[in-house]
Amino acid sequence: MTAENNSQKSPWELYYGPNLGYIEEMYEAFMKNPESVDQAFRDSFAKWGPPPSAGAFVSVHPPLVSGVSGTDSIKTIDPAFLKKIVDAGKLVRNIRTYGHLAADNDPLGLVAPPDTKLLEPATFKLSQDDLESIPASLIWEEAPESIRTGAQAIAHLKEVYTKSYGFEFGHIHAEDERIWLTRQAEIGMASKPMSAKERIALLERLVDVEQFETFLHRSFVGQKRFSIEGTDTLVPMLDEIVRELAHDGAKHILMGMAHRGRLNVLTHVLGKPYTAIFSEFHHSPNKEKDLFPSEGAMGINIGWTGDVKYHLGAHRSLKENETVETRISLANNPSHLEYVNPIVEGYTRAAQDDRSVAGYPKPDFGSAAAVLMHGDAAFAGEGIVGETLNFKKLAGYENGGTIHIIVNNRLGFTTESRDSRSTHYASDLAKGYEIPIVHVSADDPEACIAAVRMACEYRQKFHKDFLIDMIGYRRHGHNETDDPETTQPLVYQKLRKHPVVARIYAERLKEKGLLSEDQVAAIRQAGLSKLQAALDEVKQNDKEFKQPKMDEKSKRRKKDIVTSVPHKKLKEINEELLKWPDGFKVYEKLERILMRRATALEKGSKIDWGLAETLAFASILSDGTPIRLSGQDSERATFAFRNLVLHDVESNQTFSPLHKLPQANASFAVHNSPLAEASVLGFDYGYNVFSPETLVIWEAQYGDFANCAQVIIDQFITAGRVKWSQKSGLIMLLPHGYEGQGPEHSSAKLERFLLLAAEDNLTIVNLTSASQYFHLLRRQAAIINTDEARPLIVMSPKSLIRNPSVASDPTEFSHGQFKLVLEQPGLGQKPEQVERLIFCTGKMAIDIETALELKEGQAPDNWNWLHIVRVEQLYPFPKTDIEAIIKRFPNVKEVLWVQEEPQNMGAWNYVEPRIRARVSKETTVRYIGRPKRSSPASGFQYVHNMEQQRIISVALNRSTLTTTTKGENSHE
Repeated sequence: MTAENNSQKSPWELYYGPNLGYIEEMYEAFMKNPESVDQAFRDSFAKWGPPPSAGAFVSVHPPLVSGVSGTDSIKTIDPAFLKKIVDAGKLVRNIRTYGHLAADNDPLGLVAPPDTKLLEPATFKLSQDDLESIPASLIWEEAPESIRTGAQAIAHLKEVYTKSYGFEFGHIHAEDERIWLTRQAEIGMASKPMSAKERIALLERLVDVEQFETFLHRSFVGQKRFSIEGTDTLVPMLDEIVRELAHDGAKHILMGMAHRGRLNVLTHVLGKPYTAIFSEFHHSPNKEKDLFPSEGAMGINIGWTGDVKYHLGAHRSLKENETVETRISLANNPSHLEYVNPIVEGYTRAAQDDRSVAGYPKPDFGSAAAVLMHGDAAFAGEGIVGETLNFKKLAGYENGGTIHIIVNNRLGFTTESRDSRSTHYASDLAKGYEIPIVHVSADDPEACIAAVRMACEYRQKFHKDFLIDMIGYRRHGHNETDDPETTQPLVYQKLRKHPVVARIYAERLKEKGLLSEDQVAAIRQAGLSKLQAALDEVKQNDKEFKQPKMDEKSKRRKKDIVTSVPHKKLKEINEELLKWPDGFKVYEKLERILMRRATALEKGSKIDWGLAETLAFASILSDGTPIRLSGQDSERATFAFRNLVLHDVESNQTFSPLHKLPQANASFAVHNSPLAEASVLGFDYGYNVFSPETLVIWEAQYGDFANCAQVIIDQFITAGRVKWSQKSGLIMLLPHGYEGQGPEHSSAKLERFLLLAAEDNLTIVNLTSASQYFHLLRRQAAIINTDEARPLIVMSPKSLIRNPSVASDPTEFSHGQFKLVLEQPGLGQKPEQVERLIFCTGKMAIDIETALELKEGQAPDNWNWLHIVRVEQLYPFPKTDIEAIIKRFPNVKEVLWVQEEPQNMGAWNYVEPRIRARVSKETTVRYIGRPKRSSPASGFQYVHNMEQQRIISVALNRSTLTTTTKGENSHE
């Protein structure tokens, strides 16, 4: 190879491999006798000086074809030698790619020795002499100067890739990331060894972790604690993560994990006092009885049900220096293991977002970081993991990189890996999301700490996720009352002989001369003394446990919340909503639809559902309350009524009027979500809990799609308040209504939410007017950051969105408020004549109103026997309003509950006892609707229409008074 001179930089930079070696040979000859080299070389050496020292090339001379010398030698290097160089390069590539298969990171030696032929020189017919004759830099371009030959390079790389670590970086597509990761593995980690002080501190931490578990085991015999033993190194790893992230400026570190090892993390990482944890064990209600130990963690605030101690979270603040404070939070989590993942992701993004100004919130990814700890079986087995990993690059959900640790104890309850996953590693799912992976032994604490440092540096540099697969074991069974040898006899025979990591590491430090046996014994004794002192304190302060009394205060909600907005302000907002940038070309059909709103606030006009929602959002933003709305297709809405993000038909650029609204005093985020319910709802719930001042709305594409998020609903949204004192004002919009669209696009499972409602934990509504929706949103925004905050479940409309009967007069927005019940206008004018009182909710009420054929809002006299009441808020049940209505009609013979859902679904089973308790014994309470069914709705339009017509006909037919129609009042 030759290179032309370059005035900007040395020509030697253009040479590499054997060519650079040839230049060095020329320079050596030049130094001995300048006349022995060509004039061109003499001139170059005089101008540019010597070529850079190859270092690794040493004085290795490639074999030449005999009889050849001088400049022709470059072309006549022995082809066999060139092949050996190529083969050595293949060997290096194999070591980097497959070295993890041979890595020594299995503490118990449970895995059969791998086939390492691909990593052996002999596979490529390379001898030691062959490798010695190859310059290191030919096969490893960045070899340090101390490594000069190919043999040394291969030995070093095998040490890196097969000793303590298993690196998997080949699936990373971004070349700059892959190069950085490779450099860190091969050179960077070795260049930052731990100091003697750090090593001693690491041992002290491992001793604390071990002794905490053994002390609990002895002091509270038989009680479950789901110990960390076998993966003890997790605690110092978290310590290191906290130090690194705090040093990098993180003000919040948000953590999520399952129950195993949680108590140890709570006390040592989150700073929960030993006395607090011992007290929870000591006060278990049946500690004196020879029964399975209680899972109760009593003594929590009055009115709470509480949760078991190994589900609870905690917070801790620490100061990295005098001016920066970092807050560490461990999220509460039920036994549904990985479902905490999206919650923590939501916490983290909420901590990063600046919501103080109009437009999308501005995230600062360095201000907060997420750390998620996974079980090996759960990481591979639970779909919520993949859903959450998918947030990595999504604009509305990314957080600048989550650090993942698989706390790998090789078992899922009693299930071994071969039965719980089809992949080689528990971590393989992460490869699809281009997440770097390091496998490391839990019995090698220094390697674990080095992996943590690499993870934190990678996150800081690239703002992406990183995964550490820490491979350990489980010293006890699934819990401490379980005998694991019934299903894993060989594992536990090995474990009886296997020392804990604290003792392994202590021996290592003694061998290095960093500690003596007496010093190790002193560390252990100091730890035990702290534990015993804490237990003694708990016993000395022991008092007889008393069951807390439930709070009997009235659960009636406040009614004095002003939600109306002056008409002038609404008009000004509406005008701004219809402005977009010069040259921005809105889709012509959509533009016509939007421009109809220009006169919607004029006298005699009506405001439809979509405009009511937009006006509510805009007025809430003007009050300084930020909003986050997400869901599948939420920008335009499934039924295309929202269109809050407009698209230029020529450039596809986007614009949202709510982002440029002059009246807005807070951010507005609207995001089309990935096609997932559990993770997205969990994310938004976490966002809301962390940022209670934000109105957070999750919208299902169809209400029954919320079925896929049932764990989040059951374990967090409906029970989080009483279990963990975790307040949320999250809104769930669930499109609901029977319109002949089949069983999967009809029901949002209203009955399921009503079953979950208790202890004033939710608000559940099914509305019939646009103004009601407007006031409801504003009411929710007014209470979200107060003790009144509750999740709001909205059975939102589908076809009703454009139904004229749902549109509202503008005065209802400027003067009205949310009403728990609505009475049908035009009916009930003569209370003494009313014989049938119909209660209904949502779309059913509108269908009945349509059948009445009211003229100018009034019914003819032949309807005086009937009155209809729409129950807009189902939970908390508006009993006072219902009682007042019933009392107005003294001659009612029967009360009907009319619904579109089958009898075993919908609200009937919930409202029936509540209505019956408020009518006289002489009054019949009946159900009108579809009979009990296993499927929510018919899949045939004509069947739906026939059934719906029959329900309405029976409800409005006076001849059916006090009679039972077959299948309608049946109680199977």
